[in-house]
This record gives sequence, C-alpha cells and structure tokens, in this order.
Amino acid sequence: MKHARTRPWKLTWAASFALTFVSFALAASSGLGVPASASTVTTGNVRSGSVHLASRAVVPAVRSIPVHLSIPAIGVSTGLVQLGLLANGAPQVPASWHIAGWYKLGPSPGQVGSSVILGHVDSVGGPAIFYRLNQLKIGSKVIVKLADGQTVYFQVIALREYLKAKFPLQTVYGPKPYPALQLVTCGGAFDSQTHHYLSSIVAFTKEVGA
Repeated sequence: MKHARTRPWKLTWAASFALTFVSFALAASSGLGVPASASTVTTGNVRSGSVHLASRAVVPAVRSIPVHLSIPAIGVSTGLVQLGLLANGAPQVPASWHIAGWYKLGPSPGQVGSSVILGHVDSVGGPAIFYRLNQLKIGSKVIVKLADGQTVYFQVIALREYLKAKFPLQTVYGPKPYPALQLVTCGGAFDSQTHHYLSSIVAFTKEVGA
C-alpha cells in the first residue's frame, strides 16, 4: 500500500501541545491531577481493558537513560534518542522516522511514574517505527534496555486513541504510583487536505518482572 504522507507527525504533534504542555508540567510537578486508570474505556476502534499481571518481584529502577526499545509483537527494535521541549513549550519529536525517542524530562523506564516514548507512524517514504503500534494487544511485552545495563520489562495494559484536540496530557504524562511506560504515535483518521492525522495512539504499559 502506498503511503502519501507529508510529515504528519512532526507538523501536528508540537502544535497540539504548545498551548497546554507548560501548564500541565507545573501541575504534574506539584502532584496535582493524578491521571485516570489505564483500564478505563477508550474511544475509537482501539482496544482497551486490563490484564491480570502475574505476581512477580518488581524493584523500581534507578534513573538511567534508556538506549534501546523492543516490542516483539510488532517487530520493533530501535535505539532511542532523548527528547526535551521546544522553545514554545511543546515536546520535541524524533528527527528520524525510524528511531523512537524518550521524553527525558520525565522518569526513566522502570522508575515510579510515567515514562514516555514517542515515535512516528509513517512518512512520505512509507511506514515509520511505530506504524504497527495500534496492533498491540493487551499483555504484549515491551522491553527497554538502560545505559547502566539494566533491562526493564513491561506489559501492555491498555491501548487508546485520542483526538489530538482532546489529548489527555495528565493521563499520559502525569504521575502514577507504579513504573509506567506510555508509547505514543499518531493515528486515526488522516486529513488529506491538511496532511495531518487527527488522533494519537497511546499504548499504556506497566512494569512486570522478567
């Protein structure tokens, strides 16, 4: 299938966050706005629900830069770049279509709270690193390797689609009482007039033992 896309992720992601991200960051840092559970109902045609995770020992990781992400169920194996904020307060996105990026101003994977990894869905050249993110199933495994040699394991607990105009910053980036990892890309309907995706796909995961 041919993919005639005009950099939809980069064009829309930063714009949709610019006006709200700074105020959210202030609320999150003060402990306000605890996000909803990742097992509540989603919108669109994306799965939601919860999965019973086997009782395994999970020791929160010390902070360490994530260097590699694997998602075996959808064939993802990628190095990771670090992402911060642009001058306008919007989060950066990866410069490459085929490498995902970790939002470095949040927890690292394995720390208590919301770690976030972002990746493109496609480009004019075809599928990008998170092209199949919306095909993940509840219970799918996510593996992150850290710079200090640790390997952190997660399982998908929910998969959601959100309109960008109503993107829930606190749910995705906000505090959680366990080591969480959110994977984010574009998705949903594609507007051929503006060359923008109208929604975001978010896979919510929770750390499990190896």
